[in-house]
Amino acid sequence: MTKTECGNPVVVTTAHRGVFFGYVPDGADLTATVVRLERARMCVYWSADVGGVVGLAAKGPSKTCRVGPAAPSLVLQGVTAVMEVTTKAAAAWENGYWSR
Repeated sequence: MTKTECGNPVVVTTAHRGVFFGYVPDGADLTATVVRLERARMCVYWSADVGGVVGLAAKGPSKTCRVGPAAPSLVLQGVTAVMEVTTKAAAAWENGYWSR
């Protein structure tokens, strides 16, 4: 996992089919069903070129995806997966693409 000054970048999925990107602090319990993210963004649509949800962690969203603006922090309940994010993917998430 690539640590930044904000924490460790992760993609989190929820039981309500939400897909989020953000940062968790060192030592955060990644097996919990409730996770707090800093600088959290939601991906409401990802295109086929991304390669699915795991592709969002490996490559990040592309220009044809829809990623909302960052909230200062967010508490997610019903967490189903927490995925480590590559440096390349974190940079793409930070772009905050919203295609039209």
